[in-house]
Amino acid sequence: MTTAQHASGEDIRSATAARRAVLWVPDWPVAAAVAEDLVDPQVPVAVAGNRGVLVASAAARAAGVRRGMRRRSAQQVCPELVILPVDETRDARAFEPLVQAVETVVAEVEVVRPGMVTFLARGPARHAGSEEALGEALVGVVATETGAECQVGVADGLLTAMLAARAGTVVPSGTTQDFLAGQGIGTLTLAAGTRQTVAATEELVDLLRRLGLRTLGAFAALEPADVAARFGTLGLTCHRLARGLDATPPTARRPEEDVSAATDLDPPAERSDVAAFTARALAEQLAETMMRRGVVCARLRVAARTEDGTELVRTWTIDGAPTAAELTDRVRWQLDGWLSGRSGRPPSAPLTRLELVAQETSPAGVVQDGLWGRARRGEKQAERAALRVQGLLGAEGILVPVLDGGRDPRGTVRLVAWGDEATPLRRTDAPWPGQVPAPWPATVPAEPLPVRLLDVTGADVRVSARGLTSAPPARLLVLAGGRTGSRETRATRAPSPVVGPGEYPLIAWAGPWHGTERWWSEQARRRAYLQVVPDGVPAMLLALERGAWQVEGLYD
Repeated sequence: MTTAQHASGEDIRSATAARRAVLWVPDWPVAAAVAEDLVDPQVPVAVAGNRGVLVASAAARAAGVRRGMRRRSAQQVCPELVILPVDETRDARAFEPLVQAVETVVAEVEVVRPGMVTFLARGPARHAGSEEALGEALVGVVATETGAECQVGVADGLLTAMLAARAGTVVPSGTTQDFLAGQGIGTLTLAAGTRQTVAATEELVDLLRRLGLRTLGAFAALEPADVAARFGTLGLTCHRLARGLDATPPTARRPEEDVSAATDLDPPAERSDVAAFTARALAEQLAETMMRRGVVCARLRVAARTEDGTELVRTWTIDGAPTAAELTDRVRWQLDGWLSGRSGRPPSAPLTRLELVAQETSPAGVVQDGLWGRARRGEKQAERAALRVQGLLGAEGILVPVLDGGRDPRGTVRLVAWGDEATPLRRTDAPWPGQVPAPWPATVPAEPLPVRLLDVTGADVRVSARGLTSAPPARLLVLAGGRTGSRETRATRAPSPVVGPGEYPLIAWAGPWHGTERWWSEQARRRAYLQVVPDGVPAMLLALERGAWQVEGLYD
């Protein structure tokens, strides 16, 4: 294990990231298959899924097999290649002996995923004498106890420590950004823990590459405000990682109480398949409790007790808002690792009690906004709540506004169903000649309110083709049934503001602004806008179309 050499200089922004160590086993799915005697360690091996080859052994890579290859292409390159299916349970079960070996050197180990563990480095490093000595001790004990080859990295922040582990190095404090600057942008996916987060991060990485941002340094050079405006919450999280910071900014709030779910196993469980039924129900109970209380967690603690009183404990890192299926997977993997007996240290007696504890919980309603945007966990909980309500009301039950380009207040806001692509259909920065002048009304009714605009003689005010009024407006006549819109419209949109029927004298007026849109097509529209201030009701923006006036918006 070597120490990376970088330019000196204090990185003030990285000081907020925790000093972490990561132990990583290269090609773990292949190593897990070898550990379970499924393949000969000397033959080329690859683990493949629906997206082609996911992991290849060193012998397979030497023969030309690469990640992402199709099965047939990989076998053409290496005819003797042994292809195994993806088996996450096997990976987790075989990883348990290695975690137990690490715990002989370091306490409080967190499993990021099968093949990778992490822990805070300062305490263990002081005990070992240095961070380099800690890494050497871990590599030695893993090789002795399990026969696996691993690499250890120490750095500020989780992503930096992961990359340091892949290089088998220590990144000194203050040199984080120099170390990250030349790393490829695709390394952001390493810090994603769940399938959903991995997929979203891969989409973001693909977009960043198409924009010409191919390294972490190039991405980190962007202003956080620009990243928030263009890439949203996920972009902010990845931007923090690219700058060498933790995924979420530190907060000064008091930690919330852990959420737990426990049950007694009667009869005691000696096999993993027996305990898995109880584990699934318990994980679903924990997920339901978290949803009901409106919290998400960052870590899952799995604890079990045997008949003779032995306590078994393991902590898993959870990325984002875990679903019941994700919690179930991790509990099932852990039970299989404990009860399979492959570690050489199976439980001394059958399991009698199982407890799940959601740690580092964050309530959605009180999550503190970070310096560069909303906290990730609160936003995830809001998304989960919205999806739950949408499942009860239907796809159109929850609508979100999207800002579009246009000439009038109604045309610049479009409502889309929650979960649909919320991107503008028209450019908002286009010039838009004939646009209604600012300020625009603060309230736009779901449906326009029909009115009549009268002059002093009681005649309707008209606007000519040249944009001139037939007479100065004097009164506004609000027709009966000011609340408009069909029953379906009222059920899916906010109710329109009500202006009581009657006649209102005008205190002031301005306009008109005349415009014709798409005069060359069948969708041609000719409209005229007028701002009026009636006595006793809010100021309004009126629109004249096809000889009828209507209220387009109300000013505060």
